[in-house]
This record gives sequence, structure tokens and C-alpha cells, in this order.
Amino acid sequence: MIAITHPDKILFPDAGITKGELASYYEAIAPVMLPHIRGRPVTMERYHRGIGAPGFFQKDVSKGFPPWLTRVEVPKKDGTVHHPVVTDARSLVWLANQNSITPHVWTSRVPDLYHPDICVFDLDPARDDQPDVLRAAALALRDLLEELGLPAWVKTSGSKGFHIVASLDGKSRIGEVARFAHAVGTILVQRDPDHLTQEFHKSNRGGRILVDTGRNGYSATFAAAYAVRARPGAPVSAPCTWTEVESGAVGPRTFTLRTMAARVAETGDVWSDLRRRKRSLKGPIERLARMRT
Repeated sequence: MIAITHPDKILFPDAGITKGELASYYEAIAPVMLPHIRGRPVTMERYHRGIGAPGFFQKDVSKGFPPWLTRVEVPKKDGTVHHPVVTDARSLVWLANQNSITPHVWTSRVPDLYHPDICVFDLDPARDDQPDVLRAAALALRDLLEELGLPAWVKTSGSKGFHIVASLDGKSRIGEVARFAHAVGTILVQRDPDHLTQEFHKSNRGGRILVDTGRNGYSATFAAAYAVRARPGAPVSAPCTWTEVESGAVGPRTFTLRTMAARVAETGDVWSDLRRRKRSLKGPIERLARMRT
């Protein structure tokens, strides 16, 4: 494993969590995290002075990287971007050594970045004091996806909401997946317009929960499963079960860097069957079209 520079640097002042502790977390969580992050282009959310000071996002890694680090060259409007790609525990620890608290990842993997293998829905409440409404929205989205023939998985966002994910067979192009996700979001909002919205700007939401489907576009990202978030207490975007969500046992920031070891020891990876239950979007798209008529 690589050496950590300045391991005593405090990244989370409220909890006294250091850069060394962050790196140790990612090394320990690697066995359950790698299946979900491996091969996905990464955007690093970096905090050189800890979360008490402004951080920044970094996509391109063109210098200062070790020769063993895998990268992928991605076209963009005015050139290319060289994203880092996680392949093993060493890659995860390297990210932490860059003061990257949260790896944000694509919905597709190398070498085929134009065909996602997951579809992501981000339920983003305007406020923190809506646990019952948030829980109802997550369950309603799960039920809608099941109506369409797609099993759904859920994880805490580590911030305000939940991420709901469907596993795909990788045969649909990014644009098709993005349009499908937006249409699903539209139906979900139509079923509960008092509590849900697709208005991106907070000033237009009226206190409602945003059903964000924008994570499915080209080069869009979401917080990786098991990623630490740059919030007080170092909450983790942690896979959980629908039973935990239904009962209210789990909320958006229930799990933290310091509690995840016990969590994984008790439950293992509750997303372990996600990649084995891939689905084509052909049937769901047809059912969605009938639902909309």
C-alpha cells in the first residue's frame, strides 16, 4: 500500500478525523466497495484544508500521478479529460492521499462509457425535517420501478436524501437511459405533486423533494457506494435495505466512517447481488410508454 503524506492532517474538525483515518477507511472498505466503483471514471472532491474550508472538484489527472494508476481519456467539448479509474484498494488509498474525501463516479465503466450499467435517481429534500415524506418518496419510486420490471436498490446519500439505483445490462445508450429516468421521475412527481418536484432550482421547489435524474447524463456523476461525504461527522453514502428504509431505521446520514466497519461486519455488502440482477430497458420502456398514454 502507498505511504500517506501528512496522515495527521485534520479533515473533519468536528470529529477529529484525520487524513490517515480516511485512507485507512478506504483501504478497509475496499473489498465491498470495489465491485461498485471499479472501472468508473472518477471525479475527486478534494479538501486540502479539511471540510472547514472550501474544497474543489477535480476531473483531470494529467500530472503528479503514479505510473500504475489507471486513467481513461474522455472527450469533452474543447478537448479531453483524463479521469482516474479505481481498479484496486491501492487506487482508493491514492485518492484519499490527494485529500479526496468523496469519489464521484459515472454510471458507466471503461471501456464502454456510452452504455451505462446502472440508472440512478437522487431524492434531494429541500430540508432535513422531512423524514416521513422522504421515506414515502423512496418507497414510491421503488414500487414504480418494480411496476416497470426493474428491481431497485437503495443507499443513503450521506447528505440529505437517498439514491435509488436500477441495474442495467449495458445495452442501452446514455441518452436512452437519461430519457427513461426523466420520464420515470415525471410520473413519480405526477403521482405526488404536493411533495415531489423536478424543478432543479431550490427557489422553485416550494419545499418539495427534488427527483433528480440528471445523474444519468454523459459525464454526470454521483457519490460512489461506500463513499465518505464532506459533511460533519464523515457520513457515508451507504447501501442499505428496503426493510431498513421502511421501518425508519436508516436515514440519509445514519452511517459514518467510524461505524461502517461494524456495519459491514454485521451485514456484508447488501448490494452484493446488484450486478447479478441486470435488466434490459426494452421492456421497462415499453411499459412506461403504456403508462403514459
